[in-house]
Amino acid sequence: MKKLFSLLSIIGIVAISNCTSVPENHDPILGIWAKTESPRVEDKSSNTVREEWIFNDVYLGRYQRYSNSELIFYTDFKWSQENGNYSIIYGDTQLTDITVSLEKAKEPEVLTLDNGSVFATRE
Repeated sequence: MKKLFSLLSIIGIVAISNCTSVPENHDPILGIWAKTESPRVEDKSSNTVREEWIFNDVYLGRYQRYSNSELIFYTDFKWSQENGNYSIIYGDTQLTDITVSLEKAKEPEVLTLDNGSVFATRE
């Protein structure tokens, strides 16, 4: 009888603990943003560098850097939004944390720096 009671207790605890709900995040920054730097026409020997920022709905993301389609670096980051500005805080000290703004009026949508230059474009 003790075994049955223990089993029912464990099942009850597991069932109750799984009933929590995670609030949904519908922030417009969610998705993949990218920036590609192609070599100049006269310098065919240099590599094409592509950077990607993947924003997910739990305020985390993944930064990836490619050289000629080969992954050469990646790290995770945290992000937050305040007054229309998005802060990106990298998990690796090689990268400097940054703040960007989302420009929805442009097609495709872009993330811009404080000086107005394009940081990344929506994929």
